[in-house]
Amino acid sequence: MHAMTSMPCPCGSGRAGDACCGPLLAGTATATTAEALMRSRYSAYVRGARDYLLASWHPSTRPPTLELDENVRWLGLSVKRHEEGAPDAAVVEFVARYRIGGGSAVRLHEASRFVREGGRWYYLDGTFP
Repeated sequence: MHAMTSMPCPCGSGRAGDACCGPLLAGTATATTAEALMRSRYSAYVRGARDYLLASWHPSTRPPTLELDENVRWLGLSVKRHEEGAPDAAVVEFVARYRIGGGSAVRLHEASRFVREGGRWYYLDGTFP
C-alpha cells in the first residue's frame, strides 16, 4: 500500500492525503460522516488497501475475501449527494471513474447505504441508479 502524503487526496476533497483519508486508512482516525467513509473507501481502492475496505464493510454484507484488480486505474470521484435519513443511516450517491488497462474510461454510478454502529460508520450496500 502506498503511503498518503501531502499530495492531494485521491478522494477529490482538495485536501492533502495526510489531512484527509490518510489517517482513516492508517486506523488512527474514524470517519465522522458517511461521506467521509465513502471518500476513504474510494481512496482505499486507489491505494489497494484491501484490509481497510473489508474492515469498513458492515459484517452483514461483507464478502469473505476481496480481490482487487491491479489493472484498474481510478481516475476520479464525484459525490452527487449525501443524505442522512436517520441518525445512524445515510445514503451517499457518487460517480467514480476508472479504466482497466488501456481500455476506455468507465463510470461507476452508485447510491451507497451506510449505517453507524457503536459510533463507527460502515458501508452496507449499494444500488446503481
